[in-house]
Amino acid sequence: MTGECPVGAGRISRRGLLSGALGAAVAAPVAVALRSGAAEADAPQTTPEESSYPFEGRYQAGILTPVQRSAAYLSLDATAANRRELQDALRALTSSARFLTTGGAPPDDGLLATAYDSGVLGPDVPADGLTVTASVGASLFDDRFGLRAQKPARLRQMDEFPNDTLDRSVCDGDLLLQVCAQHPDTVTHAVRELMRQTRGALTIRWRQDGFTSPPRPSGTPRNLMGFKDGTANPPTADASLMRQLIWTEPGGVEPAWVEGGSYHVVRLIRMLVEFWDRVSVREQQTMFGRDRVTGAPLTGTNEFDEPDFGHDGTGDVIHFDAHIRLANPRTTATDDQRILRRAFNYDTGTDSNGNLDMGLIFTCFNADLDRQFVTIQKRLADEPLVDYIVPFGGGYYFALPGVQGKTDWLGRGMFA
Repeated sequence: MTGECPVGAGRISRRGLLSGALGAAVAAPVAVALRSGAAEADAPQTTPEESSYPFEGRYQAGILTPVQRSAAYLSLDATAANRRELQDALRALTSSARFLTTGGAPPDDGLLATAYDSGVLGPDVPADGLTVTASVGASLFDDRFGLRAQKPARLRQMDEFPNDTLDRSVCDGDLLLQVCAQHPDTVTHAVRELMRQTRGALTIRWRQDGFTSPPRPSGTPRNLMGFKDGTANPPTADASLMRQLIWTEPGGVEPAWVEGGSYHVVRLIRMLVEFWDRVSVREQQTMFGRDRVTGAPLTGTNEFDEPDFGHDGTGDVIHFDAHIRLANPRTTATDDQRILRRAFNYDTGTDSNGNLDMGLIFTCFNADLDRQFVTIQKRLADEPLVDYIVPFGGGYYFALPGVQGKTDWLGRGMFA
């Protein structure tokens, strides 16, 4: 989870001792959530306080966008009665997201009219770096809305990998909204407005809120295991590389409308922090293959130094089962398997057994789900970190192409 890629497959040892105690507790984040609702330039950067991002464009914001401080992930089930109602809901979602991400004064229809906006952010809605990224799940492409032939070729229900403990009530969904901003009240406001505009057509299946921390003391933000998360991301400024690794191309087995979209993976991963905190720093670093303080690979000095696997052929420094070595072997054969991480931490308090309930909302984007995320995940089977994590939810989705022009709307291409 240092930023190389996802974790969560393998053996049971210390982690296995928790199976009885955590049986009910793994689902605890769900109940809480439902009640509440490279080079340094390559790393995820935090969003400037007063920034805003264009809503329209070939690609949706919230993918290559610098990582904000707060986030909410909402999986939605489509309850629209027919194809037209679903289209109307997507148009309303587009219109609301366009206003919220731009900011400004909401329309005023007078004190006797139903308010356009809840007012929780004051009379003027700040943009606050807000992005709303909409993705669709495989279940949307059944027979309800006549979309079966338009399903992205690799989109399916999320795989259950070895050592996962998936609660299917917090997996998958017809749509996913990734709502990110600089402050949590902006995220809460956006969620409230988006749900109001689509009420009756979309209902929340599950929700998980997240956050990132400022760089401490510098570089990439840390996850709740204390290690920097996202160090090895590919450079987003390299448009050619992004076409190779992030954006899905139409043609072949893929329908034409997917151009400008990306496979969007979300994994809800609980961290067994009470046990992790009893492990020596040396052992923690060995499992990751990085220095906990600097984020540097154990063969280097600085966070963004490349791991020197070539001169560590026996695995004496960075072990063969270290996370960074399994996740990204840095070979020509695995170069096109890299992913773009955009992860957030979560903390929902304690579970019913009094254990701390916190972890990672692992998020990544990739052009080819099987070539990239799934291949990497399989390679991570049996890594030592599996003793300290419990993947319990999430899903596979397809991030829709961007909105281009005032008459365009999210998902329009699916209905062509």
